[in-house]
Amino acid sequence: MGAAAEAGRPAAMAGGAAAGGEWLAEIGAVIARLGEPDLPERLDAALRRLAPFDLSVIFAYPAAGRVLHLHDGLGAHRPGAALAAYLDGAYLLDPFYVACARPVPPGLYRMRDIAPDAFFEGEYVNNWEVHPCISMESGSLSEEIGYVVELPGGLRAVYSLMRSAGQPPFDAAEFERLSGAEPIVREALRRQFPRLAAPEPAAAALAGAAEPVLDRAFATFCAGLLSTRERMVTQMVLRGHSTHSVAALFGIAEGTVKNHRKSIYAKLGIASQQELFSLFLTHVLTERNTAELAA
Repeated sequence: MGAAAEAGRPAAMAGGAAAGGEWLAEIGAVIARLGEPDLPERLDAALRRLAPFDLSVIFAYPAAGRVLHLHDGLGAHRPGAALAAYLDGAYLLDPFYVACARPVPPGLYRMRDIAPDAFFEGEYVNNWEVHPCISMESGSLSEEIGYVVELPGGLRAVYSLMRSAGQPPFDAAEFERLSGAEPIVREALRRQFPRLAAPEPAAAALAGAAEPVLDRAFATFCAGLLSTRERMVTQMVLRGHSTHSVAALFGIAEGTVKNHRKSIYAKLGIASQQELFSLFLTHVLTERNTAELAA
């Protein structure tokens, strides 16, 4: 090893030791705050020692009933009505919710790795009215990653870390460091939220018999107007699948998918995917309000 390398090695080791010491100190603070209201903020601070991020949020998804908003690390972002719309039903199109409903193993995921192929060009991710983590300016996130955690009692939660537009996505080394912290995140959240349950008596009415909320929402959307296959195509389109992806999933030609879409638009009296998205959101909110009034 050359003299320059030898000279630089102690400084590098010292820097690594300092960073490691800061990380351990933050973990100590997390342990000290278990059970306290500010535990999620302490987790944010600890994870920022591994990789910086701008926003964070924790949602828990009961099998039925309203989404539980467990941590708001959005700061001055102030999503306002968009957060209410998300909690009232727009979450059904969130890839992290879908990952919890059709369960993936617990762990850290990049949203882009679990989202359908055309999701980031779709209405949900670019619509400030329903996405709580983007602003009035479309596309204000550069990346969202999330820990999927199974909480006691069977609920699944997602702890999302986000970088705003203008920042680079999490690189491989950052993602690896954050992924290595998954056992700490998992156990901290499991001990912080040991007895969560859906807070609304309307949950059973909203979910129907034993039908998952996600499936029921799509099954009842324009049920009197669309055929079963058209509703299935509608579901895939709303979730962010491209024509190519829908064709592959159903084993049909892309031209057939395009014809289904034309038929769907004609039957619903609309001309765009944006209008389809608005109709679906209205449907979900109406269903929830009806269930709450009936409870």
